[in-house]
Amino acid sequence: MKVNMHEAKSQLSKLGKLAWKGEEIVIAKAGEPWLHLMPYRERLKERKPGGLEGQISMSPNFEDEDEELIDAIRKSKIFPDEG
Repeated sequence: MKVNMHEAKSQLSKLGKLAWKGEEIVIAKAGEPWLHLMPYRERLKERKPGGLEGQISMSPNFEDEDEELIDAIRKSKIFPDEG
């Protein structure tokens, strides 16, 4: 929705509610887009990777293939054309 500055001043509450409902509100000055009205969103704190060092461990054979498990999966209904 594009509205002129004067209309935006007189209908700010209504435009704010529309913006919160997802409507795109562009406020124009002299017929040209000038402002974009959008809901305020709290900025998320920047995530820092790590923090669980020493708290998670993997089995030494984690990457070893389990032939019995692979065979069971291949014979299951997940892959009905193979078997």
